[in-house]
Amino acid sequence: QIPSPLLEPLEGLTHLPSLGPSANAAQGKAHLKQCDLLKLSRKQKRLCQREPGLAETLRDAVRLSVMECQYQFRNERWNCSLDGRTSLLKRGFKETAFLYAVSSAALTHALARACSAGRMERCTCDDSPDLENRKAWQWGVCGDNLKYSTKFLKNFLGQKKIGKDLRAKVDIHNTNVGIKAVKNGLKTTCKCHGVSGSCAVRTCWKQLSPFHETGKILKLRYDDAVKIFSATNAAVGHSELVGPQRHGHSPKSPATPRPTDLVYVEDSPSFCRPSKYSLGTAGRTCSREASCDSLCCGRGYNTQSRMVTFSCHCQVQWCCYVECQQCMEEEVIYSCKH
Repeated sequence: QIPSPLLEPLEGLTHLPSLGPSANAAQGKAHLKQCDLLKLSRKQKRLCQREPGLAETLRDAVRLSVMECQYQFRNERWNCSLDGRTSLLKRGFKETAFLYAVSSAALTHALARACSAGRMERCTCDDSPDLENRKAWQWGVCGDNLKYSTKFLKNFLGQKKIGKDLRAKVDIHNTNVGIKAVKNGLKTTCKCHGVSGSCAVRTCWKQLSPFHETGKILKLRYDDAVKIFSATNAAVGHSELVGPQRHGHSPKSPATPRPTDLVYVEDSPSFCRPSKYSLGTAGRTCSREASCDSLCCGRGYNTQSRMVTFSCHCQVQWCCYVECQQCMEEEVIYSCKH
């Protein structure tokens, strides 16, 4: 099975101290120490030690993936809590598929941004050999280096042929779905140069979409995830991922999941009650109109009122400050019963 640098090995990364901006001998030693603290394979640790900016970038990617995952699942029974994640990663649920995808997407995104920001020694701006990128560099603009990011990531993950191991195939597939989601979000940004902002000269470069847009796409992929099984392809002599029949296809030819489909192999638990996979939904706040019925799993919900203070009737005072009154209002909070 492929290593998963943003899931099991690097869960402790967010607790490591920051290296700080200064580039000195102490920082170099701190970087090597960070690499030693991570549960990496021998090859991954060697790559980490050779690239001083990598450990910090990995931590940025962990933070990015966790925050986006928790945002996308904020109203779901499973809310991407860190509790139970280790057990979850050992199974083949839809949630496991999303974790692999959002983690690889976050690392792809963070690496490309780190290159363009100058935080990595072995890469810089987008170095595609086309005229637009050279012009952008001349004007001091730096495109996100997705080409280096994806190449480095595949080397770092060490993806190899994995024979008949269905779970390893699934993990690799979902990892690649995350990488593709970032690639598909690459857009061209242009800037005009000239007298009074005229477009006598226009510079264009490649830029990644905000990661929140990638997270939204992956959540849609999760909602439409495909349950698969393994079947032997007689033509090529090895097993491949096979899903349910798609509408309009011959019943004799099993459907192969698309490269953009998230795939899973077993149905998820309800996540209603505490288990080794989650803390359950008891005590979770919910929206009475939108989510309480589903989130509370039929147990009902508690209603609590409280008074909250907020700024109101604000006015701009000469010259440089805003003066507000303090108002109070009643806020009603709904939370799932135990």
